[in-house]
Amino acid sequence: MDLTEQINQLEADLQELGSLLEKAERTRVQELLKQEQKKVEKEITVRKQQKQQQAKKESAPVAQRAAYTIKITNYAWDQSDKFVKIYLTLKDVHKIPAENVEVTFTEGSLSVLVKELDGKNHQLRILNLLHPIDEKGSQTKVKTDMVLIMCKKQAANKWECLTKVEKQTKDKDKPSMDDKADPSEGLMSMLKKLYDDGDDDMKRTINKAWSESQEKKLRGGEDMMDF
Repeated sequence: MDLTEQINQLEADLQELGSLLEKAERTRVQELLKQEQKKVEKEITVRKQQKQQQAKKESAPVAQRAAYTIKITNYAWDQSDKFVKIYLTLKDVHKIPAENVEVTFTEGSLSVLVKELDGKNHQLRILNLLHPIDEKGSQTKVKTDMVLIMCKKQAANKWECLTKVEKQTKDKDKPSMDDKADPSEGLMSMLKKLYDDGDDDMKRTINKAWSESQEKKLRGGEDMMDF
């Protein structure tokens, strides 16, 4: 018998004792019934305290799990003329309350917090967006196993990447295209980069091409001297 059923039985006993007390006429019988009432009332109080303690123990592990937060590192994105769209895949996210999905927009960033999903909180922050967004026009949609974040562009330009940091990294990797520079120097720089970054096959190919090029130059010089 669980605590709830025990409490119900004791309360029924207490009610019946009250009925008997109303009918009792002899003082001794009345005193005995009153003593029994007090015992039952005390037992009911003890059982109710036990029930409260049991409820606290059962809820405590859930509260501890909900406090654990993990960072979201995997996401996808694309764009239209008006929006940059970010896709977060989170299993069963559509089953939690809508208020558990919190998204905050600023002109240059966004922050996502999904609370109490599978016993954990999930968080994503993207700072230094490539171009400014309209935070009031941006929105969030929760779909089956997915959160769709729609950042409204302030200008209908095409984004090369999502953040300024990514743009800086791409620009560093681009070869220099200086119109005033010697074309042969640009070629040499490009070949050197290919050689440094390449595997053994790539290095052998570049060495062979370089040797053949030098041989052609030497033969060309000899032909001019003969002439």
